[in-house]
Parts: sequence; structure tokens; C-alpha cells
Amino acid sequence: MSTLKNVAIVGATGAVGAEMIRCLEERGFPVGQLTLLASARSAGKKLKFKGEDITIQELTPDSFQGIDIALFSAGGGISRDFAPHAVKAGAVVVDNSSAFRMDPDVPLVVPEINATDVKTHQGIIANPNCTTAISLMALYPLHQAFGVTRIWASSYQAVSGTGAQAIEELANQSREWAGQNRAWDAAKLDSKPHVYPHQIAFNAIPQVDSFLDSGYTKEEMKMENEGRKIMHHPDFRASVTCVRVPVFRAHSIAISAEFEMPVTVEAARAVLSKAPGLDVIDDPANKQYPLALDIAGRDNCAVGRLRMDCALDNGLAFWVVGDQLLKGAALNAVQIAECL
Repeated sequence: MSTLKNVAIVGATGAVGAEMIRCLEERGFPVGQLTLLASARSAGKKLKFKGEDITIQELTPDSFQGIDIALFSAGGGISRDFAPHAVKAGAVVVDNSSAFRMDPDVPLVVPEINATDVKTHQGIIANPNCTTAISLMALYPLHQAFGVTRIWASSYQAVSGTGAQAIEELANQSREWAGQNRAWDAAKLDSKPHVYPHQIAFNAIPQVDSFLDSGYTKEEMKMENEGRKIMHHPDFRASVTCVRVPVFRAHSIAISAEFEMPVTVEAARAVLSKAPGLDVIDDPANKQYPLALDIAGRDNCAVGRLRMDCALDNGLAFWVVGDQLLKGAALNAVQIAECL
């Protein structure tokens, strides 16, 4: 990657935007000029890149002149409105929102799985849903070896996946409980939640995103729909329950997968130990398995709790954890840029 590229980050002041800046620097991406774009209220502020102050500019339709790669992380509405302007100006857009993921003309890419799909882009490349990307880091190598047919999964999703206000809500609720010196069995607070429909501190909310007529949420259906597209596996089926939990950072997913071919724990562990971007932490006798606290801030995802699924033929159960701000968002976007 010796040729310098002019890069823009849309949504530079957000949690994912900050990680994109860090990933570009830490991975030595050949940035010629870095342009940081955000809303008018953030314009004029400064962020550091390679020790230099970069002034944030207001996002406008004319922001992309001379830009080679534009990394978007500012929500689907912003992507739909401004990505066409970036493409028209000659930039390739890597979009972190859901705006273009299921567009048949837009590749949906996890570089460890389908990097060659980048070649088919027509100006826009989509980043997957964070839970989907983290899950597939472990599931896809197993699919290559044993042929996955369907999965049942439950996610345990950190509040930072919702954004800065959700992080603050969990922190504030935790402080409120501690300040009142409440007993463990009286953890329900008097203050009303703002970000989530229910109190998130000391709770688990079985709703991520809005509900569909089927009873599943949009977030839950992304695993099946996006998984089919990324793995080039149109018959893949996934029944998922997504749960928001009082964890600040890193998503965890419990998966039971059924395969076409017989699978053993030993064979699965051998496959997973060779998978790029994935660490195997699987020593339950010594209480060693992936933990959100340990995986937060790490580029690699981690898998553990490998065991034969006692309710399925050719079934394997496992637990996978990943930092949703990194592999679930910023890191994956920068890796796509590296593919470009």
C-alpha cells in the first residue's frame, strides 16, 4: 500500500469515527490527506491524527472533491443522502450503516470471508451489522469445513452499540443505584430511561431494534439476511434473539450450529485455530473462555465454550465475543479500505 490515498471520515466525532481514525494510524494506512467530516455543531473542533491536529469540517454535498476513500459512520439517513455525492466526486464509499447492505449492487464485505467481493463495487461497499460480523468470524471457518445449514443464536450486546448516550445512561443508572445504597433486590430505579425502553442497569432487554410482523426484530433478521450474502450461502437459516445487556463494550453471542457433515470438538478447534482474525480461548476446566471485558479494545474476535450440541445432529455449540466498535465497525471498514 505505497500509493497515498486521500481519506474522508463521515461521522468523525462519533465512537466509531474515533476508532476509524485510530485504526488508520495504528495499521499504517497510506493516508495522503485526512478529511474529518461531521455536523455543523462539530465543525471547527480538532482531532489528532499522527500527532497532528485535524480540523473537523461540516459535511456538505461538496465535501468529497479529491477524496479517494470515504468511510461513513453517521447513520443510514446521512449515508443515503451523501454517499451518492461522494461517489459522483470519484470516491469509493465504505458505509457502516444499514442503508446499502441488502442492495444487490453493493458488496457486503468481511475481508476474512469475502474480500474478493470488493472487486464488484460500483462506488459503494457496505460494512455488515456488528453482531453478524462477529458471529461469522467463527461460523464461516466452520462452514467451510463442515457446511453450516442453520443456527440458533442469542446475542448479548453492549450499550456502546447504541452510541454515546446509551453509555452515559448505563453509567448514570449505575451511579444512581450506588448513591442510594440500595439492596441488591431493590435495583429498580426511580429515574426514567431515555435511550432504551427500560432500565438497562442490572437488567437484560430482549429487544434490539424495532419489531417486525414476524415477532423478530430487524437486528435479529440481519444475521440470516446478511449472513447469506456474505457467505454466498442462500439457504443459510438463522433464528436469533438479540438482547441488550449492561456491558459497556464488546458483544457476545451464543451459537448452536447444525452442519451438513459430522463435526467433532477437536476438528472444530483445529479449524478455528487457523482462522484469521480469531483467537481460540477454550479451557473451561481453568475457567478460560472469551469475556467481553477482555476482548474490548482488541482487533481479534475470540471463540470458546466449544461443545457438541446435545439437541442437534451434527451440531456444535460455541461462544464468540468481539469488539463491536472494531471488528463490528471501524476495523472492518479500514480492512475493506486496505482491500481497495
